[in-house]
Amino acid sequence: MWLLLLEAAIALGILIFIVWWTMFSGRPQRPTRHKQPTKPEDTENSAS
Repeated sequence: MWLLLLEAAIALGILIFIVWWTMFSGRPQRPTRHKQPTKPEDTENSAS
């Protein structure tokens, strides 16, 4: 009986490891959502 529990625990550990590896390994970095503030001379009103 203990051998079945050990095998189930190892299988669960491997499953958790695979899920963890695929979720967080090699994830590309997301660009920031906030835009850089524009300079006042870049606006339409200051061009005239």
